[in-house]
Amino acid sequence: MEKLLILNPGSTSTKIAVFEDETPLFTESITHTPEELAAFDCVADQYEFRRDLVIATLKKHGVALESLTGIVSRGGLLPPIEAGAYEVNDDMVWQLKNKPQNEHASNVGAMIARALSKQYGIPAFIYDGITVDELLPINRITGLPGMRRKGMGHNLNTRAAALRYARENGKAYADVTVIVAHLGGGISVNLHHNGRIEDFINDEEGPFSPERAGGLPMFDVIKLCFTGAYDYKSMMKQVKSRGGLMAHLGTTDSRKAEEMIAGGDEHARLVYDAMALNVCKNIGKIAPGVCGKVDAILLTGGIAHSKYVTDYITEHVSFLAPVVVYPGEDEMQSLALGGLRVLRGEETAKRFHKCEN
Repeated sequence: MEKLLILNPGSTSTKIAVFEDETPLFTESITHTPEELAAFDCVADQYEFRRDLVIATLKKHGVALESLTGIVSRGGLLPPIEAGAYEVNDDMVWQLKNKPQNEHASNVGAMIARALSKQYGIPAFIYDGITVDELLPINRITGLPGMRRKGMGHNLNTRAAALRYARENGKAYADVTVIVAHLGGGISVNLHHNGRIEDFINDEEGPFSPERAGGLPMFDVIKLCFTGAYDYKSMMKQVKSRGGLMAHLGTTDSRKAEEMIAGGDEHARLVYDAMALNVCKNIGKIAPGVCGKVDAILLTGGIAHSKYVTDYITEHVSFLAPVVVYPGEDEMQSLALGGLRVLRGEETAKRFHKCEN
């Protein structure tokens, strides 16, 4: 039996879980107030604060660190990496402390995992990190040589859905071709083929969502940026957290949007249907990469709980392939299952090498 510590640091919380094989012994999410986090100049400075919370939580639940057989953390903002498991090593910690791609709370997860790994002799991994980028070269090209399309986004949840589909159909992941749409605060669509995520439409260029503006008319965006009404920070906030349903309906909660529709709000229906149709269009947009030869279209994420949305998408895209719904986004379980595959010898963890440039 394997006993795994799962770490998932977020911007305002630290999620901690312990699994015995596939069974969670406990899952706890500790919320951090703005006042608590204001004491730290950067994310790396939060290391001791969050590490002590992890240790205290394990003690509260009666889990001895010596009893663990593995640690799996959400991957931080490393340079582009491949999907799957990476061993947490000193190079990875150096990268996240000194040259991360950006400031993100998940950067601290590997730091905590490495410290506990060294102290107690426990193997530690990240799995399907945020910066997984496996796009084919042809899918990176844009109309400007200095800009490349990126695969960064909801890789952990979408790949977990693809792995689940393969397992349920008695196939290897490398032998299925699926399009996965992650429906959450941000919405992304990606293509899994030949055992990799070959194409990815992320939430900066794809459908608008409860929080994100998604793809926008570029000329109008450029014009807006030069009106003087926005600086970089406020413009980013507009498209990352104040767009989509928030901009149109004043809420980021899809359930409230559906309540508005049920109450007869036709404007809410139009906007909500447009969001769902945007998902459909982007599913269609990514299918030509495999000449439309798709085994299934998978819908996952929090909004996949909505029959309204999944029925709408199914009606509009089922001509391409059967639609399978895997509602929710259980990141802790996805991390645990990834760690188990490594410890059971079903996958091999890769080694990370720091990049100082």
